[in-house]
Amino acid sequence: MDGPRARFFVFGTRMTDLIAKTAIDRRLAEIVTPTIEGLGFELVRIRLMGGQKRVLQIMADRPEGGIEVEDCAKISTAVSAVLDVEDPLEDAYVLEVSSPGIDRPLTRLKDFDAWRGWEARIETTELIDGRRRFKGILQGTEEDEVLIEIEGPKGEEPITIGLKFDWLSDAKLILTDELITEMLRQRKAAGVVDESRFDEIEEEGGEDDQPAETKH
Repeated sequence: MDGPRARFFVFGTRMTDLIAKTAIDRRLAEIVTPTIEGLGFELVRIRLMGGQKRVLQIMADRPEGGIEVEDCAKISTAVSAVLDVEDPLEDAYVLEVSSPGIDRPLTRLKDFDAWRGWEARIETTELIDGRRRFKGILQGTEEDEVLIEIEGPKGEEPITIGLKFDWLSDAKLILTDELITEMLRQRKAAGVVDESRFDEIEEEGGEDDQPAETKH
């Protein structure tokens, strides 16, 4: 489980499988990350999706959180220009730039500290005590481990376990009414949600952000 793994660094951030899963994802991340960070944002996740219409999905956020539709459009325009010059993909594709959303993926070690106390679902690359999926309350991190409180054996108290960050294949917050309320409260306090839209968004169960799309 602790064997050597390839590690990629982009502008000081280690590129994990959670951010860029495949070789082409990592190559694309190397191309777009300087542009995204130059605009004052951070790359959260990048995925090139196949199918009849290939889609390059980019999730970005501000370091302090809170990204708007206009920000996504700004990133899309800048990234499109870089991709047109580098031309890493031969076939046509659609670029989608979006916020991480409320039930956001957790792709960096700092995310597990930032969302301590909230419910999450974590999957590992290999079996850990006979299981790959863990659901519980995040308890932050300890060195290179993600701490999560899960249900104990039947009739016993919950227990907190540590999972090495490099073991994770997927991790995201679980969408709950409490999380929606808290996320919108934070955005409202930061002035990034129009108060006239606050109740409407809350009733819809999500944000009003839509991905900015560009065809290539």
